[in-house]
Parts: sequence; C-alpha cells; structure tokens
Amino acid sequence: MGIKHKLNENFFNKWSPNMAYVLGYVYADGTLINCDYIRALYLSITSTDKDSPERIKKMMGSEHNITKNKSLFLKGKTFYTLKIGNHKIYNDLIKHGLYPNKSLTVQFPNIPNKYLNHFIRGYFDGDGCIYFEKSISDTGKIIIKRIRTFFTSGSKIFLEKMNTVLANEKIENGRIYKSNRSFQLIFNNKDSIKLFKLMYKRASHNTFFMRKYKTFNDYFEARPVNIDKTVKKIIDFHKGHVAK
Repeated sequence: MGIKHKLNENFFNKWSPNMAYVLGYVYADGTLINCDYIRALYLSITSTDKDSPERIKKMMGSEHNITKNKSLFLKGKTFYTLKIGNHKIYNDLIKHGLYPNKSLTVQFPNIPNKYLNHFIRGYFDGDGCIYFEKSISDTGKIIIKRIRTFFTSGSKIFLEKMNTVLANEKIENGRIYKSNRSFQLIFNNKDSIKLFKLMYKRASHNTFFMRKYKTFNDYFEARPVNIDKTVKKIIDFHKGHVAK
C-alpha cells in the first residue's frame, strides 16, 4: 500500500477563489491518469516553473512530493511534477468536466460568475501567455507598441466558449487561430487591459504566477496613460510583492 499523504480531499467539493483557480490551471495544464490495473487514480500537474505546482500544492493542503525531471523533448529542460493519487480528488474533477486525454476535446465548464475571474486566471497561468511588444527607434528610444494576450488549447470548442463567456464580460474582440498543434485565442491591447482587470481583481497575494503578472505591470509602468482607477487599485494592492 502506498504512502498516505496529507491532502484536503474536499478541495473540489465547494467553490472558492482558490478552488476555481486550481480548476482553471488543471483544465489548462493538468492531467488525469487512470491506472486501472492497480486501481490508482491520479491528478498530475507539470510545469517548467516550480512556482506553479508549489502554489497549487499549498492551496490544496497537500504534502505530496514535487519531483524534478529533465524533458526528453524540450532540449533537456527541467520540469516539475506534482502527482496526487486520490480517488475523491480524481472523481470530483470528473464531475467538473475533466477526464483523461482531454486535450483535444475538453469543453468549457459551467463556472459560477462569482469565481470566473479566478478560473480564467488559473487557465492563463497554465496555458496562457502575454507578449509586451516594443521596439527601438533609430535614435535609440524605446517605442512601446502593445500587449497581446494568448490562451492556448487543443480543443477549439473550449476556446470558442471561453471567447463567448469573456464577451459577456465586455472583453469582446478575441480571435481564434489555428497553430501547428493547437488553437489560440488572442486578444489585442484594449482587451488585454480588460483581461488584466478581470483576472487580477480580488486576487490575493501568491494566487497567481508572478512572472506573467509582472509583464502586465511592466507594461503599465511604460504606459501609465492606461492606468485607470481599477488598474491602479490592483497594482497598489500587489506592490511590494512584484519581483524586480
């Protein structure tokens, strides 16, 4: 019999900001594994940044180990895995619409509107990115162009529903594009700013991937004209927690 690790087995039973965040992250970058031959059910979360599995481990009250390995495909890059073997956690995630080998067919779940921003932030941390575009003029001056926000999924139907849900939040100009092995939902400058407001409002410290937040923060420092009351409130709240 395997080692019994401490864990909040009821974590996915009741909606909360942390539960919605982790659910979003699992939808993006988590895997359900059914080892039927040994009657074992696992949730596996893998990231090239140790910060994410550590943060999720803490949110779930878990004492499971995080393992460190070298990728055979990503030029030997190091990745970190939090693997939780627990039937209740696994089955509760099934109830929330997840299943093994979900990447190409998963659908967007029903999220209470109160927790939507936390779910979107979790998905963004797992399988989203932000590009801060700038260039250098002939005189050596930095020219600030724009930010663009991307959400990636192998399931087009997932991104289509996400786009509809975000449109209901007045983030209305997302476009879905096909890449080599997946689809991308892309938002340009104005909607990226709206996404910042949505994802980080009511977000507690240490409940998001700091490097992605910092890219937004760097953009606002470079373009203070785009700082309104909502943006300022978010930035002020997290000031001192942003690594320079």
